[in-house]
Order: sequence, then C-alpha cells, then structure tokens
Amino acid sequence: MSSTSQANPRVVVIGAGIVGCSLADELTALGWTDVTVLEQGPLPAPGGSTSHAPGLVFQTNPSKTLTEFAAYTVGKFAALEADGQSCFHRVGGLELATTEARLAELHRRAGYAASWGVRGEVVRPSRCKELWPLLDETKVLGGFHTPDDGLARAVLACRAQMARAEARGARFLERHTVTGIERENGRVAGVVTDRGTFPADHVVSAAGFWGPVVGRMAGVDVPLLPLAHQYARTRPLPELAGATAEASRPILRFQDRDLYFREHTDHIGIGSYAHRPLPVDPFTVPAYDEAPVMPSSYPFTPEDFAPSWKDCAWLLPALGKADIQEGFNGVFSFTPDGMPVLGESRSLRGFWLAEAVWVTHSAGVAKAVAEWMVEGRPRTDVHECDLTRFEDAQRSPAYVRERGSQQFVEVYDVIHPLQPMERPRPLRVSPFYARQEQLGAYFLEGGGWERPHWYEANAPLAEGLDLPERDAWSARHWSPIAAAEAKATREKVALYDMTPLRRLEVTGPGALAFLQRMTTNNLAKKPGAVTYTLLLDESGGIRSDLTVARLAENRFQIGANSRADEDWLLRHAPDDVHIRDITSGTCCIGVWGPLARDLVQPLTRDDFSHQGFGYFRAKQTYLGHVPVTAMRLSYVGELGWELYTSADLGLRLWDTLWEAGQEHGVVAAGRSAFNSLRLEKGYRSWGHDMTGEHTPYEAGVGFAVRMDKGDFVGRAALEKAGEPRRKLTALLLDDPTAVVLGKEPVYVDGVPAGYVTSAAYGYTLGRCVAYAWLPPLPTGTAVHVEYVGQKVSATVADEPLFDPEMSRIRR
Repeated sequence: MSSTSQANPRVVVIGAGIVGCSLADELTALGWTDVTVLEQGPLPAPGGSTSHAPGLVFQTNPSKTLTEFAAYTVGKFAALEADGQSCFHRVGGLELATTEARLAELHRRAGYAASWGVRGEVVRPSRCKELWPLLDETKVLGGFHTPDDGLARAVLACRAQMARAEARGARFLERHTVTGIERENGRVAGVVTDRGTFPADHVVSAAGFWGPVVGRMAGVDVPLLPLAHQYARTRPLPELAGATAEASRPILRFQDRDLYFREHTDHIGIGSYAHRPLPVDPFTVPAYDEAPVMPSSYPFTPEDFAPSWKDCAWLLPALGKADIQEGFNGVFSFTPDGMPVLGESRSLRGFWLAEAVWVTHSAGVAKAVAEWMVEGRPRTDVHECDLTRFEDAQRSPAYVRERGSQQFVEVYDVIHPLQPMERPRPLRVSPFYARQEQLGAYFLEGGGWERPHWYEANAPLAEGLDLPERDAWSARHWSPIAAAEAKATREKVALYDMTPLRRLEVTGPGALAFLQRMTTNNLAKKPGAVTYTLLLDESGGIRSDLTVARLAENRFQIGANSRADEDWLLRHAPDDVHIRDITSGTCCIGVWGPLARDLVQPLTRDDFSHQGFGYFRAKQTYLGHVPVTAMRLSYVGELGWELYTSADLGLRLWDTLWEAGQEHGVVAAGRSAFNSLRLEKGYRSWGHDMTGEHTPYEAGVGFAVRMDKGDFVGRAALEKAGEPRRKLTALLLDDPTAVVLGKEPVYVDGVPAGYVTSAAYGYTLGRCVAYAWLPPLPTGTAVHVEYVGQKVSATVADEPLFDPEMSRIRR
C-alpha cells in the first residue's frame, strides 16, 4: 500500500538531474502521472553532478543491490535514444591489476559478477593490451573485462526520459529555486519556490549534493558530504588521430593508482581519486548564473593532479609526450558508508529522499523508489540504502564529514569485508569495554559499536589446536584464538557481549494486539514467554526477524536488527502503543556453554533448572547485587541465557559473572567464534542470509509463521505463495582446509546457480560451513564455490549441522 490513498497523488520531484528525470519516467510508467519536476538551473543540463558526469558505468559491486541498480540502468539507457543516439555506449569495462593483491581482488570481483549475473572474466596482460593498445602491458598482471559495461550519456538520458514522462502527463519546470517545504499535520503539503508554491502529496528530494539544503527545509537530516573530484582531458593524441567515434575502447580503471580513463574521440579523459579530499559546503555552492562554469564545476587544482599525471604516463607511455588541455574539479556526493540514501521520512510523511546516487545506479534507484512510493515496497532489497540505517551517533556533521571524506579516499581501495573504519574510534562502547581491553580484545566495528572478535588473553588456549592454514585474505581480521573460544563455548562456558544488538520496549494497552498484527508468530502467551518471530512486508518478504519477550501483561522487550525495525513499528503503531529504543541505556551478556547453569545458579535464589526455567522463557531476577532480565535463549547452540541490565550496572554484572566463572574455566569470547557457532547451528542472520526479497519458507524460517493466529502483515501474500523456487541451503566444503567468506558464486553442473550469504569455519565440525541461495537441491548434491578464481567443492547438507536433536540447549 502507498502512504496516500489517492489514486493519482500529486508528486513534486526536486531536481532534474539523472535521478529526478529517471524517477519521473518510472513514476509515470507506474500510473502516477501528476508529477512536477522542479529545477533551479536550465534544462536539460542544469549544472549539477549529472551535467559534468563522465558517464562511466561499471556494474560489478560487492553490494548485490548496487549491482542490480547498475544492471537496470545499463539495460534501460541502452534502450533509450535522443537525437538518434543511444543513451548508453556499450564499449565494455577493463579493470587492471599491477599488483598481486589487486589481481586477487579482480578474481573476487569476477566472483561478485558471477554471483549477481554480470558477464565478466579475468584476462591476461596480452588481452588487456588488445583491448587497450596504449597500455604498457609489462606493467600489468591481468585485468577484469566486463563487455556489457560502458558509458552512460547522462544528459541525453535525461532528455529521453523527460520526453517519455511528459508524454504521460509529467511537467518539468526550469529556473525554479526551492525555498521551502510546506507541511500540515505531520505530512508534506507543498513546495515553495521563488516562482510560486506547488501543492504536493509526495515530495522527493533528488537534489544531488544540494540534498542537505533541501533536507534542512523539510527538517529532515540528510547525511551526505559533497566532495570535489578531479577530471582532466588531454590534448589530441597522435596515437588516436583519425578517431571519429566518441569511444571505441573499454572504459579503463587503474585502481592501484586511484585513476580511470575514457576516450573522447582523439583525447583521453582522466579521473583521479588520488588527491586529498576536497569537501564542499552545499550551502555555499553558487547559483547557476553566478557560477563561472556551472555550480558543480570548481577550478582545476594542478598541484593535486601532478602525482597522478606521472602515474598516467607510467601506465600509458603515450601520455608522457602529451599534456593536459583542460580540467575541472567536479562535485558529487558521498555518505558515511558510500551507499545512497533512500526512503520516506517518518518525521515528515510523504517526504522522500533519493540522494547520494551516481549515474551508474540512477535508473535502478529511480525504479526502486517509484515502486516504493506506488506499491509500498521496492522489488529490490534496499536495506543497505535505507535512510534510517545510520545511528544518531553517525549523523553528526563531524562524523559525516570524516567518514564521507574517507569513503572518497577508499573508492578504489581493496576493502576486506571485515575491515573496520579507522576513525572516529572508539565511538560507542559497551559498559564492559574496560574489561575487554584488559583481556586484549581485538575490536572490529559495526553501527559505531566496538565489537570484540577475539581476546588475546585466550591465546594459550589456541596452542596445539589442529587448524588448517589460511590464505592471506581469509586470515585477515581472523585469529586461531577464535577456534579456542568456540571450543571453550562447546565444552565449558563463555561470556559474549551482546550489547550492540538493538532492544526496543513496547508498552501500552494495545501492545499485544499491535505486535500480533505486525509479526508472524503467536505472541498471545503468558508473561515470561519469549517468541522468535518475523516482520514481513505486504508481499511476504522478510523485513526483519525479532525475539519478543512478554515481560508483563502490556510490556514487551524486543530484540531487533536495525533502526529500520523501530521505524517500521512506529509508522504503524496506534495511539495506545508506546515504542522506545532502550539499547543505549541497557546492556547484555550472553552466558553460553554446558557449564552456564553451574555459573549462574549460585548467584540467584531463583530456580534456573531446566524444569524451573525452560527454553524460550524470561525471568526478572537478581544475580548477586544486579537486577537482570534473564532470557533462556541461545544463538550458539548451547545451554545458556541472555542477561540484560541497565548500563550503569553493566560492569558490575560482568565482574560478578567473571568472578563466579573462574572455577568453571570461563572465557570471554568474541564475534568470530559466535559466527562460527551460529552457522553450525543454522541460525540465520537477517541482512546477510535473508532480506525483504525472501519469504519465510524460502529462508527456512517458516516455523516462525502461525497462519492460524489471525491476520498479520504479509499473511495474504503467504497464502498465495507457491512452492519455493529457491532455498537458503546449507553447504559443507569437502576439503577440511578450504575456507570461503561470503558472496562467492555457487556452481551447479558447472553453471552459476546462486551465491553464498554467510560462511565460517565450523570448528566443531572440522569443515567450513556456507549458506547459499540456490534452487531446491537434494541432500548430497555436489556443487562448487568459486573462491578467488578457484573452484572449491562442496556438498548440500541437512541442517542443522550440529546437534539436530537440540539436546545441548534443552538440558
């Protein structure tokens, strides 16, 4: 359902760059034809990032979502024409490796391409030379060639989509500067410009690097940093003399030196990310008529480009005799995590963001946002782009500037999937942080939180363990200590810091009825019950999974995944329901292992026996001097509890458990062991193993759906769902020394058939465990996973792989 009941609501789009034009086309194609696009500059090239974009489109990305956005953009623009010219020039793409580390990265990128359905292959230096004769092939170790990539003609694509949208009823108004956003009863009501006011039911900010300016008018934070990026064009090259086509060779990336190249007939265009970050204040960008060239074009700074020019000549010797004819510093947008910012504001309903979007992903983003507005949800999973994803601590101007600048620096860096940001750290820490530091915690970061992955204090426990040797990539941000911590959890007892997991409190007379309507499982149980359940959208896709504890008649504590969960519940909550995020004021320790009861029971007068405190039950009690909410849950497949208390008592809780655990051999354990244990048990991780693109029955969590409990969001869609055509499938790698990390393609009968979602070495099983989305396959089916260019054999396995009788948890 859309957020307005009108059949053809009034939509005002702010910005007629590539995103605004694409969105007008997509909205009108879906039947919303009352669309007005306002632009402060002249059309069709109003002076934003679109007007100067060099148009490079490389589809392959570690993000499946961004790859799908790019693939849609390529397909759409290739089918569009303006002035008899295609809006996309399919010259292909070529990414070069001049180091062994980069060559391995290109093999990983080829794996992403196979996982997400993009044609591409790693090629030899001789083939690179064939594709780009100006290369010095002696400097090149290999390349990644993608024949369907190429050049988007962004201004032409704007014109073509404007014409289509206008034919369906949309209008585009140039020279209209937005000065305000009108609102009424918490909803957007109109857009004020220097040439009049435009009533609206929906307003979309597609203003590019002016997004924060528009956002401030609406009272909506837009965590986006504009940065200037150098682009230069050589004088005509004798080696390209006689060229008549705009470009005939693939667009070229020299990522080892933060450079890219494209042809402009007999000139070469060069883009550089090698220079210092050049932030731009969007509130001081000149108007179109006041800008020397255009608002997005700043003066070229030759001193920043000088080192890159030497690197250009090193790779392309012909440039050693050439010079730069012209250049500029073009402004475009970065966010703290490098992803777009999409979605509807809850503080101002009907106000949408489609910001921090590059030409590469423009049409795909527009399609997703249009579907979101018209149909109530995008057909592509966009949780990585959701405007709610940033925590409050990640929205400060200082954070956005620092992280946005670092995203610019890292555009072409080889980034490990576990690589943490360097600054600002530490930002968010649990009450146990001081003790974790004393134990030598190796911290990684997520959502601003410092998260221990293992503890150096446990290094002696790892001595003598028989573990396979790891390659350099999988050994990064990993330690054999994780195996020792997993072993200690299986054999004794371990403490896990679960504080970063989001906690919500839902209270009020309507709380039960509300949660029953919003989730899939039956929550109508007596206080003390804990239930695993799902949040679905109207199409039956999994928005999130939750753990809901009924602590009193009208009070529930929810273990959630992200701010988006809170946002979704708040959007639907009636007046008699109150929702509060209690994460920062509370903390949590997971106490797990066969000796967990031996540790905890002497600290309390309450009965923690299996009969007195059953699985998926909750109690409010005291451990020593500390009031806790204890929940008998286990995400690692062992006996134990999640213990919650207020943040001020967290350190006392840790010390109480640590002291009591000494006689039982207690250890502190980190996320690395945790992930291994949860995969052995087959527990899903939302956002990795399942998203809104998957139904419960596909994801293997259909047990959390109670169709007989009454109506709930997504129920009607599940009733119509047929047999799953894909399943989240457990794989065991055949070679006990092999490891994969996630996102690798899975081959069935030699053909890519799916991709890995999560993977970790199962220390209890002595094999790497991988979960993958695949067509339904019988147990025992042989498959292959491609890891850095090598095919690794694996077998479809029954799950759970560990303790299928659940005897270790229920004792």
